[in-house]
Amino acid sequence: QVQLVESGGALVQTGGVLRLSCAASGGTFSNYFMGWFRQAPGKERDFVAGINWNGGRVFYGDSVKGRFSISRDNAKNAVYLQMNDLKPEDTAVYYCAASQTMSPLYAREFEYDSWGQGTQVTVSS
Repeated sequence: QVQLVESGGALVQTGGVLRLSCAASGGTFSNYFMGWFRQAPGKERDFVAGINWNGGRVFYGDSVKGRFSISRDNAKNAVYLQMNDLKPEDTAVYYCAASQTMSPLYAREFEYDSWGQGTQVTVSS
């Protein structure tokens, strides 16, 4: 299975921007559908964004549409989450995940085989 390491989390003010990165190793990265999830304190882990193997199809959770953008660079074995216009409700630990299913039920955690340790994003009001 691929190993995943997230980075880029930070403390930002409302309206700020962040770019999260997820570095993959130990597998053929282009074989994986990649996703971002987040978990706020006391809440379930929610789907944020997903991207297919070549970036041709992307998907977003309703709460981030129009503000967040997912992309990938298969040559660098990396997936990114550009987060704009951040809001306090975006505060969470953000996780990168990989699915060996080419067209998974992308919002469902059980579809993903590998997970990173997470990176903290805090948005102050």
